[in-house]
Amino acid sequence: MQASAVWRDPSRSPAERAADLLERMTLSEKVGQLYGVWVGLTASEDAVAPHQHEFADELPDWKPLIENGLGQLTRPFGTVPTDPAVGARALARTQTEIVAAGRFGIPALVHEECLSGFTAWGATIFPTPLAWGATFDPELVERMAASIGSSMRGVGVHQGLAPVLDVCRDPRWGRTEETIGEDPYLVGTLGSAYVRGLESSGIIATLKHFVGYSASRAGRNLAPVSVGPRELADVLLPPFEHALRAGARSVMHSYTELDGVPTAADASLLSGLLRDTWGFSGTVVADYFAVSFLQLLHAVADSPAAAAGLALAAGIDVELPTVRCYGDPLLQAVVDGAVDEALVSRAAARVLRQKCELGLLDEDWDSLPPVVAGEDEEVRGTIDLDPPEARVISRQLAESSIVLLQNKGVLPLQHGRIALVGPLADDPMAMLGCYTFPSHVGRSYPDLPLGVVVPTVRAALAAELAEAEVSYALGCEVSGADTSGIEAAVSLARSSDVCVAVVGDRAGLFGAGTSGEGCDAEDLRLPGEQATLIEALLDSGTPVVLVQLTGRPYALGAYVDRLAAIVQAFFPGEEGANAIAGVLSGRVNPSGRLPVSVPRVPGGQPSTYLAPPLGQRSGVSNLDPTAQFPFGHGLSYTRFAWSEATAAESFGTDETLEVSVVVRNLGERAGTENVQLYLHDPVAQVTRPVVRLIGYVRVPLEPGEQRRVRFSVHADLTSFTDRRGVRVVEPGDLELRLSTSSVDVCHVVRVRMVGWERVVDHRRQLVAGVRVEQPTAGGDA
Repeated sequence: MQASAVWRDPSRSPAERAADLLERMTLSEKVGQLYGVWVGLTASEDAVAPHQHEFADELPDWKPLIENGLGQLTRPFGTVPTDPAVGARALARTQTEIVAAGRFGIPALVHEECLSGFTAWGATIFPTPLAWGATFDPELVERMAASIGSSMRGVGVHQGLAPVLDVCRDPRWGRTEETIGEDPYLVGTLGSAYVRGLESSGIIATLKHFVGYSASRAGRNLAPVSVGPRELADVLLPPFEHALRAGARSVMHSYTELDGVPTAADASLLSGLLRDTWGFSGTVVADYFAVSFLQLLHAVADSPAAAAGLALAAGIDVELPTVRCYGDPLLQAVVDGAVDEALVSRAAARVLRQKCELGLLDEDWDSLPPVVAGEDEEVRGTIDLDPPEARVISRQLAESSIVLLQNKGVLPLQHGRIALVGPLADDPMAMLGCYTFPSHVGRSYPDLPLGVVVPTVRAALAAELAEAEVSYALGCEVSGADTSGIEAAVSLARSSDVCVAVVGDRAGLFGAGTSGEGCDAEDLRLPGEQATLIEALLDSGTPVVLVQLTGRPYALGAYVDRLAAIVQAFFPGEEGANAIAGVLSGRVNPSGRLPVSVPRVPGGQPSTYLAPPLGQRSGVSNLDPTAQFPFGHGLSYTRFAWSEATAAESFGTDETLEVSVVVRNLGERAGTENVQLYLHDPVAQVTRPVVRLIGYVRVPLEPGEQRRVRFSVHADLTSFTDRRGVRVVEPGDLELRLSTSSVDVCHVVRVRMVGWERVVDHRRQLVAGVRVEQPTAGGDA
């Protein structure tokens, strides 16, 4: 190979370099860039991906796979437990082998899961995305993602399969814990923050799952989706628009079939909308085994070759996690004329451009993977994937995500006799969601240490309240029908001043847990006999503080009003127990807000706060879908007052309106208020949600301190999809509601939008501006 080749010239653009290299490649070499290989794939039924065991025996030999080059390596750190330094050294050796085997010496792009942190043994475990949603804190989410990306890049990883931008539509869906919440604005703004953080570290962020996965019928994983065009355009797609603007360079399609068309074969979505309309130029990667699923689950293809042709034509560039359709079957289909070679070249060009951006086409590529010298035992323990600064971020996120749902004065806890009961009170796994290494992979290695320190609530509370007498009883398991331990728990509660009951979910995969991928719920009752335990504890006469560690919201039934306090945590990560103990003791003033509504009754789903009038309580049905605790709800240990709400009386359909309010801390301790701005459109061409979030900000205040919050609301934020399927800004009367939740309104600002109806598209403004200022002495900033 000549040193002067354009594709090796770092002064040329990635597109020029990729085009030059593509012209030099054979068909086999192009195809080699279009698939990943999962070296650690196992035939075990205890799999980490759906149908994994069905594909394991079909993996061809390694050396023939790499002789024409290789597109991706799948999860070298996230498949089996490995010391980070030993794993980095092994990855470097593998990359060297790949480079030596191919004619052009191009290394593979390496991807890993990273939803709740780098999914590798020994890496920091951050709170699950539903907990990010509870923080309402984009800056903190961005810091977390930058930390995750830095740890991944340091061991030779290039791409992260996160964030999840699915909007929760039915919390019975097992993957609810992976969503950021039920509101597209919250999902979009926090998801964008994650993208900015991950991409800032040099890791390719992969948006998933495009699109509609969370809207499956009855909340069943991979079930068909039958949403209308307005729900798709106004609820499910906006988070992807947000995150693409933030700089995401890859998209993973969903397993979904939308109105009978599998997304993996839908060119209107993967090429028409994503590329032609939105201008996306990165790579589209397949969700695991999804190209094969066109044949095996959806039955729209009769062979691997046909599945490959459908997926490639739709716009899927890379088959993951391992090759079945995009290898020899695709190659033969092109040779036979069944698939146009231009489609192969199109996908290969995108892959090569991305590799160029990562430096993988440079002659000094080997400086990128960390080649760790020495034998395995000499390097073991030399790379720390859970450094102190990462644990600090994890703890800050956990503390900011804890939601105080109810408090009748029992919290913060005082010193005394505390009965700590419940199946999750003394279990470190209670803190961890499905996409963490211990839950996702470690469960297959029962003797394996967690790899990071994860305190339990029992240990954290004992340390937090050292002068209290904390006694413990299990009560019951998370799932199962055994109630034999409830009597001992009730006896302990009777002899105590207060009872703290810790209940909830156990994350798992495909039925191995009560929350997580493939762990869908029939209804929204707490699993097992946990409700029986709670009711028995309430009958003891001792005040009961309920702590929920869950991956979805649960209906608590008739006993809600009997509880002294309710604390909600959504799988808060390795520092979660310390955060919970801090909230219980009062060291942490809770500031989390609900990213999903908590239902009043366990049935009647799906129901989110984004419902039009007839989706709310009405006289035309005997069923009341009103939430027990609404989206955005959360209490504090201090009190706040809101005043001086101001805005102009009108603004144009292409103008910006400023809305402001003064918030003051009336209490005797510091706290953080969450100012939420909702839009109410009284009359529109189509039915609209009664309210929807269009802005928010956290406002930390010392006792007696006040701040003026200013929102800049562009008219684009009022837009919706009309009867023609066109997005419009419609003039008319509007209400802007400054609120502490979707139903708790502090001030209503009525304005009139004037001018002509205006058509807008993907270039519209998506985010409200916000400033927090010190008011002047006269009360006006």
